[in-house]
Amino acid sequence: MTGKRNKRRDIDGILILDKPLGMTSNAALQKVRWLFNANKGGHTGSLDPLATGVLPLCLGEATKFSQFLLDADKAYVTEARLGITTTTADAEGDVLQVRPVNIDLAQVEALLPRFSGDIQQVPPMYSALKKDGQPLYKLARAGETVERQPRSVRISQLRVLGLEGDRLRLEVHCSKGTYIRSLVEDLGEALGCGAHVSELRRIQAGPFDQAQQITLAQLEQLHAEGGAEALDHLLLPSDSGLGQFPALELTEQTAYYLNHGQAVRVPGAPAFGTVRLYAPGSGFIGIGEMTDDARVAPKRLVRFTE
Repeated sequence: MTGKRNKRRDIDGILILDKPLGMTSNAALQKVRWLFNANKGGHTGSLDPLATGVLPLCLGEATKFSQFLLDADKAYVTEARLGITTTTADAEGDVLQVRPVNIDLAQVEALLPRFSGDIQQVPPMYSALKKDGQPLYKLARAGETVERQPRSVRISQLRVLGLEGDRLRLEVHCSKGTYIRSLVEDLGEALGCGAHVSELRRIQAGPFDQAQQITLAQLEQLHAEGGAEALDHLLLPSDSGLGQFPALELTEQTAYYLNHGQAVRVPGAPAFGTVRLYAPGSGFIGIGEMTDDARVAPKRLVRFTE
């Protein structure tokens, strides 16, 4: 006779995890889901196993809005090891070439404008991008190299934090889709010595930063002391990553019609764009989109009591 399966909880919110070194983002997500005993969860863009730091995880209804965090700007602190290039452009790859390093701070600073602003970047072979349905990293592991088209990314801030011997520390604020490994590799080539990422830490993802994150060890300790419910106070509201959109307060009537798929008129609504929606007694109920005739149409709604 099999035991009765523990029913998972319908719990909603966003947890800002400090992803540990060596763990995939999906493994971190599944661990957090288990600790919360959560029915549903998703992450907001993966970090490499080598990377640590800010990883927003969405539980329950918050998963409906994870795309907006995936699209958000990010910030990183990285250490580049100068003089060594690798197959993966990070410390996990095999060494391709070793070159002498005779670089000073002025040489690095002089090159930073070339890698700032709107730039073209070729994604690395060791990435989750797909070619004919296959992730590039699988092709790379099989010894294949395919042509990757450059794509536009934006580096809004790039500054040197320190240079000691062959260790260069950088802070990077960038748009979605930016590969820090490619940035470091390209900078190393421009310096004439090559480079790879030896450390990478994400310090910000959209509106979330290091001050809000919690470690797996802290979660495990709280869980051991009080079970899944002892973690609930750590969850941020499902709308906490949507502050870039204006908020609209609905009436009970307009909330009812929106919840049944109908567009409504709301006083004070903007002329266009996405809006956050709030209903009396229910709080945040989702996001809407302004229509050409100045009405609010439902775009993505959470479950709520009418």
